[in-house]
Amino acid sequence: MKIYMTVLTSLMIMGTLAHAGPADFKAGTAIPDFGKVAAVDVNSNLHVKKNTKFKIAFDVNKQADAGTLNRNLVSAARFINMHVAAGAKPKNIHLAIVLHGKAATDVTKAEFYEASQKDAEQTLKNANAALVQTLIDHGVEFYVCGQTAAYYDMKNDDLLPGVQMVLSAMT
Repeated sequence: MKIYMTVLTSLMIMGTLAHAGPADFKAGTAIPDFGKVAAVDVNSNLHVKKNTKFKIAFDVNKQADAGTLNRNLVSAARFINMHVAAGAKPKNIHLAIVLHGKAATDVTKAEFYEASQKDAEQTLKNANAALVQTLIDHGVEFYVCGQTAAYYDMKNDDLLPGVQMVLSAMT
């Protein structure tokens, strides 16, 4: 009987936890159009302190599927949204996104982006352009690896406004 009650209690708890899912993710207050977040009941001694200063670099080397958002860029918006919701001051969040490999194409202007999608069945627009601008407006810095740019014949003029080319991703 004791084992039966333990199993029954465990199943009830797991059933309660199973109600969480994609519907629990809501638009953030800092960047409502990108980077949905879920509320989390954080252990009290592990909460984000309001004066915490974040300096985070995102290393992005995977290109999004043609015409779709790059999940790594969306993660930067999510980072901002969830930390602001947790009490961090936006002025204390400093993010840099370093792109290399094919991912660099996701931060290029329409002409270059569309030409790079020549293998796609149809010409698709760069879905990342609005996200990149929104992140830049929130102080996020974008850096494209110059070695990648040289390999793909990408010039400074091919990059979206505010995106900078540097010597290399390692730099």
